[in-house]
Amino acid sequence: MFKYRSPELDEVRLQDGFLAPRQHTNGKVTIPSAVRQCKDTGRIDAFRLQWREGMPNKPHIFWDSDFAKVLEGMALQLMIDPSPELAAELDGYVDLVISAQQPDGFLNTYFTQVEPEKRWDRLITNHQLYCAGHLMEAAVAHFQATGKRKFLDCMCRYADYIATVFGPGPNQKKGYPGHEEIELALCKLYDATGEKRYLKLAEFFVDTRGQSPNYFQTEEGVAEDYLPVVQAHLPVREQQTAEGHAVRAVYLYCAMADLAAHTGDTVLLTRCEEIWKNITEKRMYLTGGIGSTLRNERFTCDYHLPHDGYAESCASIGLIFFTRRMMNLTGEACYADVLEQTLYNGALSGISLQGDNFFYVNRLETGADTWEYGVTYARERRPWFSCSCCPTSFCRFLPQLASYCWSYAQEELRLEIPAAGQARFRGCQVEVQSQYPYDGKIRITFHGQGQFTFSCRVPGWCKQICVSLNGQDQNALQRQNGYLSWNRLWQDGDIIELTLEMPVEIIRADLRVSSCRGKVALQRGPLVYAVEGLDNAADPGALLLNPESDWQLEPVQGLPKGTLGLRGKGWKESLPNACGLYSNATPRYEETSILAVPYALWQNRGDTRMSVWLRNGKGC
Repeated sequence: MFKYRSPELDEVRLQDGFLAPRQHTNGKVTIPSAVRQCKDTGRIDAFRLQWREGMPNKPHIFWDSDFAKVLEGMALQLMIDPSPELAAELDGYVDLVISAQQPDGFLNTYFTQVEPEKRWDRLITNHQLYCAGHLMEAAVAHFQATGKRKFLDCMCRYADYIATVFGPGPNQKKGYPGHEEIELALCKLYDATGEKRYLKLAEFFVDTRGQSPNYFQTEEGVAEDYLPVVQAHLPVREQQTAEGHAVRAVYLYCAMADLAAHTGDTVLLTRCEEIWKNITEKRMYLTGGIGSTLRNERFTCDYHLPHDGYAESCASIGLIFFTRRMMNLTGEACYADVLEQTLYNGALSGISLQGDNFFYVNRLETGADTWEYGVTYARERRPWFSCSCCPTSFCRFLPQLASYCWSYAQEELRLEIPAAGQARFRGCQVEVQSQYPYDGKIRITFHGQGQFTFSCRVPGWCKQICVSLNGQDQNALQRQNGYLSWNRLWQDGDIIELTLEMPVEIIRADLRVSSCRGKVALQRGPLVYAVEGLDNAADPGALLLNPESDWQLEPVQGLPKGTLGLRGKGWKESLPNACGLYSNATPRYEETSILAVPYALWQNRGDTRMSVWLRNGKGC
């Protein structure tokens, strides 16, 4: 069982200046933009089943997943910002999707129109079950937002049909998806319906993965060295490290965590704990990015974290999904620490402040356009991609931001991230006032009356904290597993005040991270900072940071009101102009002022070079 649960989206609300505007922009810009792109590219019309060979906008094997994520985002947005217009638009699209379902329950626009004879062929690459999973998630969100069962019932029919095709029976396929997703979606379908057969199907897909004889090898002829890319090199209960395609991996781990919670499977829970530690202690960027290479968009090996690595937006979002499940399963604060780290840095960097341009790749350093394996990646965000999993992921991720800030058990409410906002719990409205993440002063006011335990997480980055309750010093209160807790009958007007010490920290990496040797990064509170060329007198690569600088907070022009940069000192390195590609010339070092901005907000003021890690200039 989950020890804690995340609140429903209509039970919490954000009112801060960092996260709340993203939710507003999602409803006004991001979702409408994604809908337009889906229309223009044929992703929506594909559900009309009118495409014929020779016509434009030939359906693609993963198109259904893109539109499904937009539909899920629309439903979740409806829960935080009710709108009759949005509800009507969503309902119309839901009817269109339902109309594409085949008499036997199958629902896939590509394999209905383009290659119907290959419906379940080549599971490792053809995304049939992946698309089904995203449609299921969209249907559950639609049911939660509207109470209407039509989409949910449609996906139940699809899941029931899939259960006739896949399973342990003599005439059933023993296969599983190359791109995980349906496993966690079936757990959601079980939560929404209470039908245990969906949980059983999720268990089948998870438990069969990587078993011998290996389905991908015997049925699809896949080479053994490719199996780790799709997490099929071992049965999941024998996997202890994060391997392969990063998005696929964290989606699998989400399902493993869900099944551990629903079934009490302690082996699955242990595997999840081990894999999560492997990710966060050896294979995760400072920003929460994961997947360090373009080649198969995958995890590589421990401590291989090049600054120009991959860190796909979907992967950071998926890590948050996995980490929240672990946070709720165990109640341990270390999971909330990583959730916050990834949320405030690597996840939000993937979308522009305007809400309609995106990074597929979130590098920690950019010079000229980066070239890898024959592909050039520009520094600027783009409005769409031929593979647009990342833009559509933001549609469904952003409405959930408030729910990451809170968790609850039957008799306890937890404040995980102290962003300004509100939560309802056991007769109380709990209001958080703060300028977080730029300021550590937090004021929590209780409106109404209720008996329960209230807990506040003390972030792992915070070394000192001052606490009071109704003006009375609470600094002697002992932290329990990273939380400060009060069990009492809360009265209307009760106030907790916290001050989290938030100095500028000089961060160094483990020496086994070769790309970071001799370099340092800047962090203040949960925010990792980046140096952009447009704020500084040199390419960030030519700068050396003075780690002993007295760093000052400074408003940043061109970014949202309240954005604070870090102003400090360093040096600019230069060589004589006459030097060739290589030379023995002696470099010159000139003192210079350095301004760093929150990494999540970089590249919002025009094209520029950037770096998170700067050379340590001590001794220059």
